[in-house]
Amino acid sequence: MSMEKQQPPADAITREVVDLMASLVALFHREYEEAAAARSLTGAQAKVLGLLRRGPMPMRHIAQTLACEPSNITGIVDRLESRGFVTREADPLDRRVKLVAATEAGGLATDELRESLNFAREPLAALDDDERRHLRDLLRRMLEGADSAEAATG
Repeated sequence: MSMEKQQPPADAITREVVDLMASLVALFHREYEEAAAARSLTGAQAKVLGLLRRGPMPMRHIAQTLACEPSNITGIVDRLESRGFVTREADPLDRRVKLVAATEAGGLATDELRESLNFAREPLAALDDDERRHLRDLLRRMLEGADSAEAATG
């Protein structure tokens, strides 16, 4: 007996939604990379800075969240630190753990980058407030469903 999770058959609407989402993701990634490059950041550096908006976090957690090797995060953090965008501090609860925190300059760079992203503004402007709220709620449900499925299989 196979342990693979059986996927429901994809109907035409599901296939079209998946294609539309893929197009939106590609558009977002292209614009995000361009916005990061305009600020002399790589996409990975911009993602780390964006993640640090939540507050200081261990490098291992950054690596897990971005699904990359801890050694890659070390290099990214080194470059961000050399530009004054982040600092490394010992975790007060466990001195062996290094917490990475955005500096004021890093926070400003992240805010500026986010403000420069236009990809969603124009398409979302075509929707009224109720439609945007409904879309937000649907996206949340989809992500919660994905998180639940991942937890069940992980």
